[in-house]
Amino acid sequence: MSTALRIGEIVLPVLLIILLGYALGRAWKPDMRVMNRFNLDVFGPFLVLAYLSDKSVDLVSLWPLAAASVIVVVGSGILSWPFAKLAGESPRTFVPPMMFNNCGNMGLPLALFAFGPMGVAGMVALFTTSNLLHFTLGSFIVNRHAEWKFLLKSPMIWATVVGAAIGFSGFHIPDVIHKPMKMIGDSAIPLMLLSLGVRMNDVKRSDFSVSLLAAAVCPITGLIMAAIVAHVVPMTKEQIGLVFLFGALPPAVLNFLVADYYKQEPAKVASIVLVGNIASVVFVPLGLLFALR
Repeated sequence: MSTALRIGEIVLPVLLIILLGYALGRAWKPDMRVMNRFNLDVFGPFLVLAYLSDKSVDLVSLWPLAAASVIVVVGSGILSWPFAKLAGESPRTFVPPMMFNNCGNMGLPLALFAFGPMGVAGMVALFTTSNLLHFTLGSFIVNRHAEWKFLLKSPMIWATVVGAAIGFSGFHIPDVIHKPMKMIGDSAIPLMLLSLGVRMNDVKRSDFSVSLLAAAVCPITGLIMAAIVAHVVPMTKEQIGLVFLFGALPPAVLNFLVADYYKQEPAKVASIVLVGNIASVVFVPLGLLFALR
């Protein structure tokens, strides 16, 4: 199967679920606040916990990827900040989607396609580190008044800490417990996409210009940082490839949920996420080209 076809198989279902959410939003005009809260505090944490505690994942050997994730995420934010200023946009709206990419529902299947099961384990390390940064550093960028006391109560952060502790300890959660955890966690991704689609009903036509800019800035800054990381962090050839793939990914849907929670122009962030994921059909193959060379 060609790379372009495989990427299309990953991106198209994402866009179809968003379209369904958009249609439901126009027809029903649902209030998604409760569902978004469930996603942030229940489904998302179970997703992280299930991946980190999976007995097939060896977290100890993946520390270079955790370091690489920090550098790519923070570096992408620094590089994208001037673009927000030049575009006349609030960095609190524009910069987080440039930092935190779609390494969950897009990165994981692409890693499996490109590198097999070991690639999935590596992407889990990148995803987990990025996720932890999103709910700490990312929250402070979106809302300067976010308090550590509030963040320490976040189920997503505790799921990351507990999951990492289980993964590093070598303890294996019994399947009878792990399977329902994974079932609950797996519901997070389609529900995030549906919620994003509903919010698209509030997008203004003027938001699409900044969304087009963001669609290019996100993967380009990510790939620049991946090239830097490849020279400063000791990694295997496969790990370097994963970092390039990670850098090329579009903005994560989770950016919309965080923006919606803090009321930081969520409709504009929804537009950035949607257009960025559509543009991934161009930029993800570029990342795979670097990753598989």
